[in-house]
Amino acid sequence: MELLLLMLAAVAALIVLPVLLIKLVLGLVLLPFKLLGGVLHLVAALVGVVFKALFGVFGVLAFAIMGVVMLVALPLLPFILLGALVWLIARPTPRGPYRLTA
Repeated sequence: MELLLLMLAAVAALIVLPVLLIKLVLGLVLLPFKLLGGVLHLVAALVGVVFKALFGVFGVLAFAIMGVVMLVALPLLPFILLGALVWLIARPTPRGPYRLTA
């Protein structure tokens, strides 16, 4: 029975050890690329945070400006509509197309 367990351990070692060795070699070969990918990921995240903050500030400013415009424009809306109505009534009638006479 012990011999069977010893043979099983030997077969397992013949399978596991080359896999571990290949994993170690590939890990060492691909390490610079993993480090470069990490650095690029960090740079992209920082750029994303900067643009997210920039557009957030832009959105808040646009919302504030539109709020001020609405606070000013809404009370003046009846006068604007009245002026547009007067302009529509009082404007001169449009002329026909110009004719060139020879």
